[in-house]
Amino acid sequence: MPLHPQVEGLLKQFAESGGKGFSEMSVPECRATFKGMMGMLPPSAAKLADVSERKISGGPADVAVRVYTPTGNGPFPALMFFHGGGWVIGDLDTHDSVCRELSEGANCVVVAVDYRLSPESKFPAAPDDCFAATQWVAENAASLKVDPNKIGVAGDSAGGNLSAVTALRCRDQNGPKLKAQLLIYPVARIDGVASKSMEANASGYLLEKKDMEWFAGHYLESDADGVNVNASPILAKNLSGLPPALVITAEYDPLRDEGEDFADALQAAGVPTTKRRYAGAIHGFYGFYPVLDQGRDAINESCQWLKGQFA
Repeated sequence: MPLHPQVEGLLKQFAESGGKGFSEMSVPECRATFKGMMGMLPPSAAKLADVSERKISGGPADVAVRVYTPTGNGPFPALMFFHGGGWVIGDLDTHDSVCRELSEGANCVVVAVDYRLSPESKFPAAPDDCFAATQWVAENAASLKVDPNKIGVAGDSAGGNLSAVTALRCRDQNGPKLKAQLLIYPVARIDGVASKSMEANASGYLLEKKDMEWFAGHYLESDADGVNVNASPILAKNLSGLPPALVITAEYDPLRDEGEDFADALQAAGVPTTKRRYAGAIHGFYGFYPVLDQGRDAINESCQWLKGQFA
C-alpha cells in the first residue's frame, strides 16, 4: 500500500526542515539531532509507581540503567529494553517515553540499558553490556520487585539486534531463561549482504541504506566482526530453544526483509514467532507513537503480546 497519510506528513515535515541525514553528520551532531527530534514529541502519559536510575558495576563496564516500575504489588515480570540508534546514537532519554508505555501497558518492570556506544566503544561492547545487565536483573530481582522467572528482552532497530543477540547468549552462556523477545524492526545482519528491501527502500524513508553503512562502519572493528553471530544473529547455526518472539516490521523500511527473514528462521527452528508488518509505515514509526496512530497500535499490540508471554 502507499505510505500512510500520517507518515507522508511526517516525512514532508522532515524534508521542509532541511535537516541532514544521519550519515551526513558528525557523531556528536547526529546524537544531538536525534535527541532533539525525539524530545520534541509529546511526553508519555503513562502512570507509574516509580522511575529510578541505577548503576551496574562488576561487568565489562559500569552501565547505567533506568528502572520503570508499574503501579500495584509485585513481583512483576521484567522487560530489558535496549534502545535503537545504530549502536552510535540514542540513549535513555530518547526512548524514555516508549519504556513508560511498555511498563504501564504490559504491567512489567522495564529496565532500560544505557549500553556503551560506538565509535568510542566498538563491538562487542554493546552486546556485552546488554547481556551483563540482563544477568544483573535476574540476580537482583527481589530488590527490583521482579519475578526472576519472567524476564523478556525488547528493543528497536539496533536495540532489536541487541535483544536477539542477548536471547542467544542467555541460552548459550547460562543466562536467565527468557520468556519473550520483542524485536521492533530489528537489524538482523551487518555482514554486508543487502536484502531486497535494503535496495528498494534505500532512500527517502528517514532511515537510508547509506545510514546503515555509516552506523555499521562506526560499530564494527572489521568486516570479520559482521559475520559474528553477536553482530548478525540471523547467521546463528542454531536458533532453537529461544524464547517466543514478536517481530514487528515496517513496509517502507530498509530493514524490513532481514527482520522478516529472521522471524521466518526462528519459526523454522521451532520458536513460537509472530511476524507483523505494518503497511505504509517507515522505520522509527514505533517511537513516533504520539503522532502516528500506527505507532500507538504497535505499542498496544506489543503490550498485549507481552502480557500473554508473561502470564
